[in-house]
Amino acid sequence: MTVSDLRVAVAGAAGRMGTATCAAVQAAPDLELVARLERGDSVTTAREAGAEVLVDFTTPVSVMATLADAVALGLHVVVGTSGFDEARLRAVERLLQGHPGVGVVVAPNFAVGAVLLMRFARLAAPHFESVEVVELHHPDKVDAPSGTAMHTARAVAASRLAAGLPTSPDSTTSSLDGARGATVDGVSVHSVRLRGLVAHQEVLFGNPGEVLTVRHDSLDRQSFMPGVLRAVRQVPKRPGLTVGLEPLLGLEPLP
Repeated sequence: MTVSDLRVAVAGAAGRMGTATCAAVQAAPDLELVARLERGDSVTTAREAGAEVLVDFTTPVSVMATLADAVALGLHVVVGTSGFDEARLRAVERLLQGHPGVGVVVAPNFAVGAVLLMRFARLAAPHFESVEVVELHHPDKVDAPSGTAMHTARAVAASRLAAGLPTSPDSTTSSLDGARGATVDGVSVHSVRLRGLVAHQEVLFGNPGEVLTVRHDSLDRQSFMPGVLRAVRQVPKRPGLTVGLEPLLGLEPLP
C-alpha cells in the first residue's frame, strides 16, 4: 500500500462476482481492498475502514438500500448488480442530488466484448427487418432476462424506433406461454439457464435472404475484471451518474 492507493470495499464479497472482484482489487498495484461486506453487514463498516469506493455485487432486492447508504456516507459506488430500469436510474439521480461530489457507475455488463456487442447491435438495428435477443447464463442467476439483455433490447428498440421501423414481423397466433420469450420494448428476449454456462448473449438480425448474428461469450468471470477495475479507478473523477461502460472506454455516444 502507498498513500496514493485508492481504497476499495466490496459488497457481496462472498458471491461469485464479489470473490473475483476482491481478488482483482488485491492484485492491482494501485488499489487496496479495505473491507469485504457480506449479507447483513453495514455500509458504515466500509467507511470506517477508510474506503473511498464501494463495489456492489449484491442482489436486486438489496442494492438500492446499499446505494442509498453509500451515497449518504460520501462513498463513490460501482454497481454491477442487475435490475436497473429507468425508474431505478432516476432514483439514483435523486440520491445524488444532495451529494454533488459523489460518483456512481451503473453498468449492465463489465466485459469489454459485451459492451462492444451492444454497440454493434445498435448500429445494426436500423438495417434489418427482424431482431431477437438470446441470453444464456448459469442456473444460479436470479433474474431473467439478464440486465445486459434488457439493456440491449431497449437500445435496439430505440435505434429501430428512431429509424422509423416497426416491430419485428411475427404471425404467431398459437403458442405455449413463454414460447416467444419476454417482450422488451417490442423485442423478443429469450433466457436460457444451463449448468456449465457463465454469461453469453447473441443478437440475431434478419432480412430476406440474410441473417446476421452478433455474439459474445464470457467463459470466466475474469472477463469482467478489467471493466470493473476501470470503473473503480474512474468513478471518483466522474461525479453524478454514469450508465454503462461506454463513456469509460472513450466511446462516443451513438445518435
